[in-house]
Amino acid sequence: MAAPFASSSLYVGDLDPEVTEANLFELFNTVGAVASIRVCRDAITRRSLGYAYVNFHNTADAERALDQLNGTNLKGRPLRIMWTQRDPSLRKSGKGNIFIKNLDKSIDHKALYDTFSQFGQILSCKIELDDNHQSKGYGYIQFATSDAAEEAIQKVNGMMLQNKKVFVGLFVPKKERMAANSQKKFTNIYIKNLDPAVDEPKLREMFGVFGEIQSAIIMLDEQGTSKGFAFINYSQPEHAEMAVEEMNNKDIGGKTLFVGRAQKRQERDVELRQKFEQMKMEQMSKYQGVNLYIKNLDDDIDDDKMRGLFTPFGTITSCVVMKDNKGISKGFGFVCFTSPEKPLVLLLK
Repeated sequence: MAAPFASSSLYVGDLDPEVTEANLFELFNTVGAVASIRVCRDAITRRSLGYAYVNFHNTADAERALDQLNGTNLKGRPLRIMWTQRDPSLRKSGKGNIFIKNLDKSIDHKALYDTFSQFGQILSCKIELDDNHQSKGYGYIQFATSDAAEEAIQKVNGMMLQNKKVFVGLFVPKKERMAANSQKKFTNIYIKNLDPAVDEPKLREMFGVFGEIQSAIIMLDEQGTSKGFAFINYSQPEHAEMAVEEMNNKDIGGKTLFVGRAQKRQERDVELRQKFEQMKMEQMSKYQGVNLYIKNLDDDIDDDKMRGLFTPFGTITSCVVMKDNKGISKGFGFVCFTSPEKPLVLLLK
């Protein structure tokens, strides 16, 4: 198939953290003359971000590399190779995105790519992997056009792939899924921080005023003592919503209750990840401009010596030289000042 963007640049994902530019050059140079390779790394720690860009001198070599090397095992992980998409607006738009689930675990991203490439130009193709780099049974494909995505859904949804009936549909972004879930009617509620003295009859008495209760259970430990949380299922969603509205943050027996919609584990995981990402962004913005990365350090420079070198420029909150497992300096370190003005003085000097 012809190269989608007449490009000679490839995106290489799912890399092992130990993969270097040299490893990739050795592999990709077997199919054509490589112009440049860049493994993308964290700006501070210099750790690999798990993806790289490989640029060839001509498009034909890039296309051949995509065809021949996609899925090649490198340091225990199969490479995921795609054309470099230089237009982020197209990638973020969600245009042409489809979701595939109930995939046989033997289907890798190359097999998935080969299966769907007949419908049109593919911008990206990915199968989600677990911590052991095994397929989770679902993946994503983004086509260059919506028409190609719709044809793929029409032709493949419900088909048998490796003796498993697959589902193929339009991909719905996480924010939209979360918004849809938050608007769903619910009858199950979750109560935590419950006074251990509250038993099931008392729980039904407290929450029965809001409507008919189908079931109520307080979770107990092996000794039959309340774990402090419970679940209630109402017959009507309006009653469940009223219970949440009236009882959440209410003081019962000296304890402030939490009452909310009972969520599936997947929904809770999504919320926790979102909170974690928000905290991470806040931390990054907090320390942006106050952290310095120092490299090419002599082997005899330790934490104390480096602190002595940088103390004249301001108050230091942390100073560390990175070491390997044997305690030998790796030749780089980090210094964190109390304010961004101090690193700015160093840079200007």
